[in-house]
Amino acid sequence: MIVYLNGQFLPKTEARISPDDRAFLFADGAYEVVRAYRGHLFRAKEHWDRFDYSLKALRIAPPANTDFSAIATELLKRNQLLEAEATAYLQVTRGAAPRKHAFPADTTPTVYAFAAPFANPVEKWTNGVKVITLPDQRWARCDIKSISLLPNVLANQQAQEAGAHEAILVRDGFALEGSLSNFAAVLDGVLHTAPRTNYILPGISRLVALGLCSALRIPVREFPVAEAELKCATEAMLFGTTNEVMPVVQINDRKLGDGRPGPVTRQLQQAFRDYVEECRSRG
Repeated sequence: MIVYLNGQFLPKTEARISPDDRAFLFADGAYEVVRAYRGHLFRAKEHWDRFDYSLKALRIAPPANTDFSAIATELLKRNQLLEAEATAYLQVTRGAAPRKHAFPADTTPTVYAFAAPFANPVEKWTNGVKVITLPDQRWARCDIKSISLLPNVLANQQAQEAGAHEAILVRDGFALEGSLSNFAAVLDGVLHTAPRTNYILPGISRLVALGLCSALRIPVREFPVAEAELKCATEAMLFGTTNEVMPVVQINDRKLGDGRPGPVTRQLQQAFRDYVEECRSRG
C-alpha cells in the first residue's frame, strides 16, 4: 500500500511517525473519511469544509498548500483504486513535541493519509441491521471529528458483542446518533433526527439524506427521538460514509414493523444510490 505522509507518497512499510507525536500521546488531531466511487470523491467539498471546521476548533493549522482532494485522488491512483469502490482517510495532528499538555510553541503538523478498497454492505442494505442503545459517554464536542474516539470504540465493541451493527447513543433520555453514524427514526410517517448541535457530528450523508427527503416530500423533524419513544418507531435508519442509508430493523430486543426495511427507508435508500450515480457520472 502507498500512503501519504508529510508531503511524500511512500510504501506504508516505510512510513515513520515520531513517538512524540501528539496524536500518539494525546489524541491531538482530527480526521476525515471520504467515499470514492470509481475515482469520484463523493461530496468532497463538504468533507473538506468539515475537516477545516474540526481543525480550526482544535486550533491546528495544516501546512500551507495542502490539497486534500489532490492527495486523496493521487492515493487512489497509486493504489489502483480509480475504478473501484474505496475510501480515503486523511488525518492531521498537531505534530511531534515534548509531552506537555499546553500547545507546543513551534511544531509542524503531521499529515497522514491512505486509500483502501471498500466492499459495499449489500446484504445489510437489503435485509437491515440490529442496533442497541447505550448511554452516551462522549465529551461535549461531538461536532469535532476528533481522533479521540475511545468512547465510540467501546460503544461499538459492545454492539458487536451483542450481535448488533451499531450502538445508538442516548444522552439525557434522547437517542442522538450512533458510535460511527447518524441516526433517524420514523414516527407517524415523519422522519425524526437529532438537530445539528455540539452533541452530534454534522454528517455529510445525513446532509444528503435530508436534502433527498425534501425532494421526495418526506416530512422531517430535526428533533431527537426520546429513548422511550423508540418503541413507537415504525422504521429507523443510519446515515454514514460507509453506511449510506442503512435500514435498522431491530432496536435492542424489539423488531420494527415486520422486521424488514420499511417503505420510507427503501425510498430514501434508492434515492441516495441514484444520487451517488448521478454525481459519479457528472465527474
